[in-house]
Amino acid sequence: MEGITGSMLLCLLCLISLTNANTSPAIHTVVYHVCEDTPVGAFAFTINASDAENDPLTFALIGPNAGYFTVNTTTGRVSVMRQLDREFRDVMQLGVIVSDGPNEIKRDLSIILNDANDNKPIFHESSYDVDIPENTAVGTSLFRVQATDGDTSSAGVVQYNIDDVTPNDGFHLFSIITTTGEVRLNGSLNYTALSTFYRLKINATDGGGRCYYNETLEFSSSVVFSFITVIDVPDLDPQFNGLPYLGSVKENSALGTTVFKVTALDQDKGVNDDIIYSIENSTADSRFQISRDDGVISVRSEIDREDIGDTVTLTVKATESKQNIHGFHASTTADVQINIIDINDNKPEFYKCGGSGDELSCVKASHFTGEVFEHSLGSVPINMTVKDLDKISTTVLILRGDDKDVFSVEPQSTMSDSIVQLLVKQPQKLDFEEKQQMVLEVIATDQEEPSFQSTATVTIKIKDTNDNSPKFRQDTYKLNVAEHSPVGTIVANITAKDPDTMDQGNITYSLLPDSILLYFDVEPHTGTIYVKNETLLDREIRSLYSATLQARDTDGKPGTTVLEITLTDINDQHPVMNRDSYLEFVEEGGQLELKIEATDADDSDTVNSQIVFGIVPSRYSDNFTIDPNTGVLRNKGELDREALDPKLNGRIKLNVTATDKGTPSLSTMVTVIINIEDVNDNTPQFNASSYEFSVKEGEKGANVGSVYAEDLDQTKDYNRISFSIIDGSFGSFIIRTFAEKQGYRGNITVDPDIELDYESARKQFKLRVEATDLEQKKAVVMVEVNVLDVNDERPEFKPTAPVTVKENTTISGAVGSFTGQDKDGNHSLVYELESIKCRCNGSLTPCSNFILDPTGEVRVNPENTVDYEQCDQVVIEAQVVDEYTEKGENNSVTTGQMVINIEDINDNAPDFIFSNSVFVVVSESASKGTSVAAVTATDRDSGINRQIEFKVTAVQFKDINNHTSSMRMLFEAVTTQQKDIYVGIIQTTEGLDMTLKGKYLVTVTATDTGDLSSSTVLKIFTVDESYKVELEFTSSEDEVEKNLNEIIRALTAATKAAVEIVAIRSDTARAPRAAGNTIIVAYFVYSNGTALASNEVEKILSDPEHYLVLGQLGLANIGKAPVIEPDTDPVQYILLGIVGGLIIVLAVLTTSLMCTRRNYRRKLKAAKAMNSASMVTSDNQKSGPVVPGTNKYTMEGANPVLNLNIDTTMVLDLDEENSDVDKVSLNSLDYSDYITLPEKDSQPIMV
Repeated sequence: MEGITGSMLLCLLCLISLTNANTSPAIHTVVYHVCEDTPVGAFAFTINASDAENDPLTFALIGPNAGYFTVNTTTGRVSVMRQLDREFRDVMQLGVIVSDGPNEIKRDLSIILNDANDNKPIFHESSYDVDIPENTAVGTSLFRVQATDGDTSSAGVVQYNIDDVTPNDGFHLFSIITTTGEVRLNGSLNYTALSTFYRLKINATDGGGRCYYNETLEFSSSVVFSFITVIDVPDLDPQFNGLPYLGSVKENSALGTTVFKVTALDQDKGVNDDIIYSIENSTADSRFQISRDDGVISVRSEIDREDIGDTVTLTVKATESKQNIHGFHASTTADVQINIIDINDNKPEFYKCGGSGDELSCVKASHFTGEVFEHSLGSVPINMTVKDLDKISTTVLILRGDDKDVFSVEPQSTMSDSIVQLLVKQPQKLDFEEKQQMVLEVIATDQEEPSFQSTATVTIKIKDTNDNSPKFRQDTYKLNVAEHSPVGTIVANITAKDPDTMDQGNITYSLLPDSILLYFDVEPHTGTIYVKNETLLDREIRSLYSATLQARDTDGKPGTTVLEITLTDINDQHPVMNRDSYLEFVEEGGQLELKIEATDADDSDTVNSQIVFGIVPSRYSDNFTIDPNTGVLRNKGELDREALDPKLNGRIKLNVTATDKGTPSLSTMVTVIINIEDVNDNTPQFNASSYEFSVKEGEKGANVGSVYAEDLDQTKDYNRISFSIIDGSFGSFIIRTFAEKQGYRGNITVDPDIELDYESARKQFKLRVEATDLEQKKAVVMVEVNVLDVNDERPEFKPTAPVTVKENTTISGAVGSFTGQDKDGNHSLVYELESIKCRCNGSLTPCSNFILDPTGEVRVNPENTVDYEQCDQVVIEAQVVDEYTEKGENNSVTTGQMVINIEDINDNAPDFIFSNSVFVVVSESASKGTSVAAVTATDRDSGINRQIEFKVTAVQFKDINNHTSSMRMLFEAVTTQQKDIYVGIIQTTEGLDMTLKGKYLVTVTATDTGDLSSSTVLKIFTVDESYKVELEFTSSEDEVEKNLNEIIRALTAATKAAVEIVAIRSDTARAPRAAGNTIIVAYFVYSNGTALASNEVEKILSDPEHYLVLGQLGLANIGKAPVIEPDTDPVQYILLGIVGGLIIVLAVLTTSLMCTRRNYRRKLKAAKAMNSASMVTSDNQKSGPVVPGTNKYTMEGANPVLNLNIDTTMVLDLDEENSDVDKVSLNSLDYSDYITLPEKDSQPIMV
C-alpha cells in the first residue's frame, strides 16, 4: 500500500513538471532504400532526426523487424544485423524511437529493399529427355527448356547455352537459341556411325546484377541435363558377312549339287529387314544358280574345267525385302570365287609354241625338226611342248625309230606342261661325211590311262664341223735369193689343201720360228714368201736360212713344210771403227781433245779403203770440231753444263762418221759421249713468288699444297734441295721434300697430331718456307694457308623456357619450340623426339599429348585431350641433328628439354562427398543462427577454380503425411575450408516452428568461381522435445567433455541411432547430494527420422552388455533429472523497499525533472530485461521470475534490483556453440547503461 501511495505521488509531481517540458525530437525522413545484399554489420542508412533545443538524441529500434538492423544509439547510423531478402519481402516497416531525454518520438520507417542478383535461374523440369529419328532434318526444333529467375530487371533475364555434349564429338550436332531455350538439330545424326544417344548439359545464366557491391556485376547460373535418344531408320545398305567367299566343285558334278552359301545382314540393326539373294554376273554363264531366300549356290548346268577354266567368279546380290527411307530396296553385291576341281578326261598332245610372256601362243603339231653338229653332245632343240589339259596327270615320253639309240628324250616323265628336248647319247654316230639326216618318233602316254597316247615325228639335220687339217704337196722346199735383195722380193709361192667345206679358200699361212721374220715373211692368204729386210741379208755374215711354213684352217688346225733359203753374194764392205764408242769426262769450263780411229776391210790400195772423218750434225755438234784426216775431236768454246738439256744429265752425244772413197761410198759411224762434270754455281729458285692454299679443318695430316723450287745445277750433289718452314706455322704444319722430274717439291701437310679448328682464332696462316741446297745456298717464299670450315661441330640446344598450355586446348599452332644452334656456318638442323612424359599424380609416365615437328615446333596432339586433372605437367625431351654434318657425331651431346605446364581451367563442377550422417532439428537448435547440418564438397580444378561457395537455394518441408510444401529460406550456408575440402555449415536464419512434424528438404548448391555448380538435398528431421533424454554422469563436466567421443560411440553402438548432443551442464540442482555430477542432454534419431523416447533409451541402455561400457564412462541415471526450485532471496524485497523510500524522499526534495529522468531510466532498464527474458525457454519461465535482475514476470512495473548489469549470455544459457547473432540481437537495448544525461533543471510534468 505504501508502494502505491508513493507511485501516485510521483506521478503527480511529474504532471506538475510538464509545465516547463521542452519539445520532442522530429524525424524528417521515413523512407529509406537499402540493398538486399548489404553484408551483416555494414552501414545501411542514418536516421534523419533533429531536436529544436539541439539536445543530444538517442536512437532505438522497435517492432518485429528490429532484429534485422542495429542502430548506434548516439549517431543514428543503422547497420544490417541479419541477412535481408527482397524476394521474401520487398518493403519492411521498421519502428524507431528517437529521444532527447525528457521526450521521445516513435515512427515507422519504410525500408525499401533494392534488388541484388542473389537468385539463380531455376529450370521448370529436372531433365528434358526426347527420342528423335536419325533422319531428322537439320534445323528441326527438338524441345524447349525454360528457367525462371526470382530477381528483377536484367538479373531476372535468362539466357541459355549448351555447355557440354556427351560424347564430345556430338557437340556440333545441337544448338540452342539463347533467348528462348529452343534446342535445334544442328547436324546430321547417324544411328550406326555415330552415337545412339547424347547427353546435353544446358546452362541457364541470368543477365547479372549488382546493388551493394556496385563495382562488381554478379552472374548466376544453373544447369539441367537432356538425354536425346536416336531412333534407327532404314537408311543403310545390307552387308555380306564372312568375306571373301571361296568355294569349290568338281567338274562334271551333278545338277543341283550345293557349292557354297553366302549370308548378308541389314546394317540397320534396329530394323533388321529380310534379305533376297540373286546372281548378277558370272564368268561362266548359266553354270550356277542361287537360292532366293537362304543364299545357297548350286550347280545349274554341266561344268567342264577345260572349257571354263580353274575358277568361276560369281557376283551375288543381296536386296532388302522392304523399301528404305528413299523409296527403293537397298542392296549390295559381293564376289564368290568357285574353284573347279579337275578329273582326268584328256590325252597328252604335242604343241609348237611361239612368242614370249603374255604373247606366247601354242598350236598342236605332229612333225618337228631340229639341227645338230656332227660329233657333238648336248640337247637338240626341236620346239616341242607336251601338254595334258587335265590339271593333275602324269605323261610318259619314249623314242622310236632306227636312230633312237643315238638320242634320248627329256623329260621322260612330266606332271605339267613341259618343253621336250632330245639329248645326244652317241656323238660318234653323228658324222656329216657319212649321214646328213636322221628321223625319230616321240610317243607321249598318259600314265594313269595308257590308252591316252599321242605320236610326233622329229627330223634331225646333221651339220658339218671342221674335223680335217691342211696338207702341203712336199715336205721340204729349197729356195735361192740374192743378199741385200729389196724388201718385197718374192722368193716362192707355196700352198696347202683341206677337204672341210668351211675351209675352202680360208687357209692362212705363217713362217716359223719368229726369228726368221727378221729376214723373210709370207703373205697369209696366198702363201707367197718374200724378203722382209734387205740389210740383214748379208752373205758375209750368214749365207743359209732354214724356216717352217705353216698352214691353218678356219678351226686353227695346222699343216707344215720345211723351207731352205740360200743367199748369193755382192760387194758391200764398210769402214770399221776401232772402238764401239768413246766416253770422255771434262769439267764445265775445261778443254776437250779426243782422237777417233777407224779401219776398212776393202783393199787398202784402192780408194774404197781410204777413210774421211766427220761430225754428224746434232743439237750440240756446232760446239765441237774434228780433223777429217786425223780424227782429233776438240771443243770450239767454253763448256757450260747448265746450258745443256737437264735430261741429258750433262752428257753430250756426238756421232762421228768414217767414210770410204769408193763408189758408191760406204761409211761407218761411232758414238762419242762427252760428260761435262757439274760444279755448284747456282742458287735454288722457287717457281712462284708466293703460294696460297686452302685446307679443311679437323683433318689430321691433311694435304695443304706443294711448293716447287729448282737449282739449275744439274747434279744431285749440287741441285738437291730440302724444304723447311721457318716461320708462321705455330706447330700446325710440316713440310716434306720430294724430287720431281725437274726440281723439287715441298709437300705441306697438317701435323698428324694437330686438328685445325675453323672456329678458333686462327683461320689463316702465313708460312715462310725456305729451300736450301747441300751447300746451304737458300731461297725463301711466303705461303698463305686458309682454313676452310667443315661441318664438324655437334649442334646444341639453347635453353628452352617453360611453356604454359591451358587444358582442353584445341589450338593447331605451335605451343612452343626447341631452338638449336651450330657453330658451323653451313648446317641444317632437324629435331627428333626422344620422349614425352606426363606428370600424373606426382610421377612421370610416357604419354603422347604433344607432337614434335622436325622444325622443332611443339604442337598439341589432336588425337589426345590435355586434361589438367589427369596430368599437370609434360616434359618433352628432343634431340637436334645436323643433316649437313661431315665429320663426327651429328646429334647434340645432351638432349633438349621442354617443360609444358598445363594450366587449369574451370571445367569441373564441385562434387559433394557422400555422408551417411543424420541431421535433426530439436528445440535447442531451432533458434536463429544454430548449426543444424553440414555438407562437404571438393572440386577437381585447382587454385581459384577449386574454391567453392555453398548456398541454400531451396527449402521444402515434407510432413509425416508425405505432403511437400515450399518454405522460405529458413536456412543459410556458411562456407569454411579444411585443407582441400570445403565445408558448408547449414544454419538457421530464423527460429524454426517446432510444431511442424516431418523433415526439411534443404537444397544446397555448391558453386565454384567459374559458376559451375552442383546441388544436393539434405534431409533435416524435426524431433519433438518429448524425445529429449537426459543422461546423468558421475564425472565432472571437464571429464565428460574429455570422454565425449567415447560416450557418443558407446551410445551409438547401443542404440544404433545417431546421437545429437544439445547440452552438457553441471548438475547444479543436485549439487548438495552429488557434487561433480554432469548432465548430457541428447536426442537419439534413426536415419529415417524416427527418434527414441527416454524410456526406450533407458530400456536399451539397461542391457548389461551396454550398461557395463557406459557405466565405466560414468553413466549413473537416465531420464529427467529433478530440478530444485531456487528460494526467493528476501534481500531483493528489502532493497526494493529502500529504493522506493528513497524515490519518495528524493521526489519531494528534488525537482520534477530529476523524477522524470529516473522514471525514464527505470523504463529503459526494464525494457532491456524484458528483451532478455523474451529469449528464455518455457522451462525456465516455469521456475521463477524471468525478467533478469527484477522481481517481476513482465516489464510492466519491473524494478531493477541493486542496479546490476546482467550478463545476457549467462542468463539465457547461451554456450559457445550458439551463434553470435543471438547475442548481438540484444544490443539495441543496451544503450541505456551508457547514456550520460545532462544535468539540467526542469519543471515537473503532469502525465
